[in-house]
Amino acid sequence: MDYTIGVDVGGTFTDVVLGGTCGAIAVAKCLSTHYDPIAGIVTGVTRALGDRDPAQVRRVVHATTLATNAVLERKGVRVAFVTTQGFRAAVPLGRYARVEEDRYDLRFSPPPPPVAAGDCFEVVERVSARGAVLTPLDLDSVRRAAAAITARGITSAAVCLLHAYANPAHERQVAELLRESIPDVVTSSEIWPEIREYERATTTIMSAYIGPLMASYLSQLRERLAEIGIRAPVHVMESSGGVISAELAARRAVATIESGPAAGVLAAAGAGFPDVISFDMGGTTAKACVVRGGAPEITNEFHVGGKGSFGGRRAGTGVPIKTPAIDLAEVGAGGGSVAWLDAAGALRVGPHSAGSSPGPACYGLGGSEPTVTDANLVLGYLSSASLPLTPDLAAKALDRLASPLGVSREEAAYAVHEIVCASMASAVHVVTVQRGIDPRGFALVAFGGAGPMHAARVAERFGIGTVVVPAHCGVASAAGLLTGALSTDRVLSRLDAPDPSAVFTALTADAAADLGVSPSDPGVLVSRSVDVRFKGQSHDLTVEWTPSREVLASRFFARYEEVYGIAQRGDIELVSYRIRLTAPDVSAPVSRPSPSPSPSPGPGPGPEDTTPSSDPHQHFGAGAAGGGTAEPGATRAAGPRGRRVYFPEAGGYADVPVHTRDTIAGAPLHGPAIIEDAESTIVVPPGWTAALAETRAVHLTRSTTCQTS
Repeated sequence: MDYTIGVDVGGTFTDVVLGGTCGAIAVAKCLSTHYDPIAGIVTGVTRALGDRDPAQVRRVVHATTLATNAVLERKGVRVAFVTTQGFRAAVPLGRYARVEEDRYDLRFSPPPPPVAAGDCFEVVERVSARGAVLTPLDLDSVRRAAAAITARGITSAAVCLLHAYANPAHERQVAELLRESIPDVVTSSEIWPEIREYERATTTIMSAYIGPLMASYLSQLRERLAEIGIRAPVHVMESSGGVISAELAARRAVATIESGPAAGVLAAAGAGFPDVISFDMGGTTAKACVVRGGAPEITNEFHVGGKGSFGGRRAGTGVPIKTPAIDLAEVGAGGGSVAWLDAAGALRVGPHSAGSSPGPACYGLGGSEPTVTDANLVLGYLSSASLPLTPDLAAKALDRLASPLGVSREEAAYAVHEIVCASMASAVHVVTVQRGIDPRGFALVAFGGAGPMHAARVAERFGIGTVVVPAHCGVASAAGLLTGALSTDRVLSRLDAPDPSAVFTALTADAAADLGVSPSDPGVLVSRSVDVRFKGQSHDLTVEWTPSREVLASRFFARYEEVYGIAQRGDIELVSYRIRLTAPDVSAPVSRPSPSPSPSPGPGPGPEDTTPSSDPHQHFGAGAAGGGTAEPGATRAAGPRGRRVYFPEAGGYADVPVHTRDTIAGAPLHGPAIIEDAESTIVVPPGWTAALAETRAVHLTRSTTCQTS
């Protein structure tokens, strides 16, 4: 048997899923090791493998937050920016939007630019928007810039010349000279040759900023996996949901910034409903995304590291990145989010997280601040029956919050629960209502360690009547990696190119070379699209390509009306040409793994409901009996237990049944109730009914008498 391993490293937990050709699956979940992320990966992989032969692993697919964290924490390498004479100040000046509390700050200071003004350099050259050379490249100016960069001790450079998308010759010459003295040099024509110099510059800078870190990290990951006998190719998930080789990920590191969240959306897309809202809540953040017709929404530009951007669409908040990414909204709301009182005495939750170290107070690792996990333990949504937490520590943390608020412990805990649900609902609002989509016709697919605990309450806020909790929901992002296809995107801006077919052919050849395949190979698929705008307008919309100008215009008109709500007609022009190439992965197992029933793990607390062993970074709970293969026909769990759980509809604490997926098979379960997994806990509030589907997903249905408009 051959195996594929999916590894998702999050802010709190590292999830590992092992899939095989027969569809068997084993999972492992352990605390993320921020001092050395690979240590947590090796621990999880070793647990998931069990006694299997590591030489049988044919593929490792990885989703990582390395790039995102490097940008957010400003821990990338120092970068020199090289551009056309006269444009050196474009990046230091930047674009900033005053949002949230900054709107009222009379002493507002914009965040520092991605490259300091002193590290920006100019070279003498100029080409037109059509690619004509207006000023030849002055090689001496390049040598002077190289000498100045070297003198500053900078080892990474980003080259973005004006209109290099139309003619990359000057950029290539500049890069060739810089590489004589600077180890890492990237150019905009290599990374993302698309119109708009500021966004193209920041995208190139971010690739140079995180590229050396990514290359070093992936090299170490391969070495550490080889030490435990795994010498399979390592692939990395792109922001757009495709999978690329580790080598390509190192060269185009900027394409992995939204790597982790993308994997979870793929898992939600396979939940069996055509239109769903992906809802992923882990220990640090919560993410939401819309999937329509089985395909997630894709954006060609997003912003990272800004305030109030949620879905990353608000210009001036964070650094703009011009690469395809699954269009999602993310908020700092997770199981580890800390509850606190602001200066006015109001209760706030997040965005700061206790993370994996010290973690929530109930972990017993030294944390003392009240978190969402502590509140859920106090409310009875979580239990310490199987992997003991410390309820007393959670109670003490909530008491310190309740006292200044003048409320009881359970009232404070439920307030924390409600606030974090409202915060997560704001992410759903961004990707639905704010974009003109009525969420009531969608199913909410909940996963992540904490998602199923809060999903029903989030759904209630929008009148959503169906919640789906997939099998192995606690590690769904890692499971989604197993379904990712080898694919990559390419773009080229050419204003009304005379021969679009030639442009698409060249882009397809480049993309195929990235994946090490031929465009004519069996199973290789190529999708083509084009950016179109009205003549005289600045911005464009992406539509599916067709050689017919009339059909293309009609598609653009329809898309324009859908986005802006205005029926408009007029002359159009083509701006950029895009392709997405997908190839079969010959290194992967022949059959796609699918979740199978796991032996009953007992009471099965969720990942927030666990106490680590003497080593806090060791295994934190696993499905399939501690990493063993989950075989069909596993032994059914014992009958349901019961415990006291807090529901306002019940007047406070009430005795409710506690089930596993096995004990609800065959008959609907009416709330209030709790369903416990090895990796997560499902809360079924009053007015909701739970049923087990053939796929072992739990479907929650809200009573029609409780539906809201």
